[in-house]
Amino acid sequence: MISTKQIGQVLRGLAVVIAPVSLAHAGSFAVNPVRVTLSATQAVAAVTVQNVGSEPTVVQLETSSWSQHDGVDVLAPTTEVLATPPILTIQPGASRIVRVGLRRPPDSRQELTYRLFLREVPPPEPISQGLRVALLVSMPIFVVPPRPPAPEVHWRALRTQDGKIRVRATNAGASHIQLGQLDVALAADGAKLSSRNMSEYVLPDNSREWTVDVKSVPPAGTLLSISDQADTGKVRSEVKLEDDARESKPTTTSPAAR
Repeated sequence: MISTKQIGQVLRGLAVVIAPVSLAHAGSFAVNPVRVTLSATQAVAAVTVQNVGSEPTVVQLETSSWSQHDGVDVLAPTTEVLATPPILTIQPGASRIVRVGLRRPPDSRQELTYRLFLREVPPPEPISQGLRVALLVSMPIFVVPPRPPAPEVHWRALRTQDGKIRVRATNAGASHIQLGQLDVALAADGAKLSSRNMSEYVLPDNSREWTVDVKSVPPAGTLLSISDQADTGKVRSEVKLEDDARESKPTTTSPAAR
């Protein structure tokens, strides 16, 4: 298995390699929609892949199961979802339709999660100047049960020794949630302490955490308001600020108010 953290390390390594090069050629294609939802009543979905570049492009498709462990995405090859055609050539300005199909019954109680990777295949002919950078697009696939469950988010706020606040979101529900604009404020008067723009998924039975900078960290026990503009709507919770759980024994916090 590989994690998206490892993929990120590889991509960052590529960026270091091409940085000194005066000319780099990158593939250019776009996909629509940006995520797929399947179910027992909709076992197949269509994804449009458009070549927005000036050269023909070859795109290879791969599917992986998708889970999270200790806040890190974990991927593994799967045959439970299928994307066809597995490889396609798209002329400049043209579009092709990709079919994403479910090959197993949905889980009766919990959402299933996968990833579709669309990877550009570089041409065999070398480029006379510069390097060619292959484009990689990763999009989520969600398989919902007959009665789609809702996420259930619980928040914690931990003060760190270096003067920051660590915010942790735990999804105790049976479906994903995608977190967006994160705001941390004092519950007493609404004074904003910090904001963070992000687009992060928290899968069922998993936790993610983020560190936010603040000018002055309130004392432990201060009641904070944490709000986030998620894909399910506005999520808000009031929690007591704790000392970092890595440095002292954590206390129980209130669940998110939805």
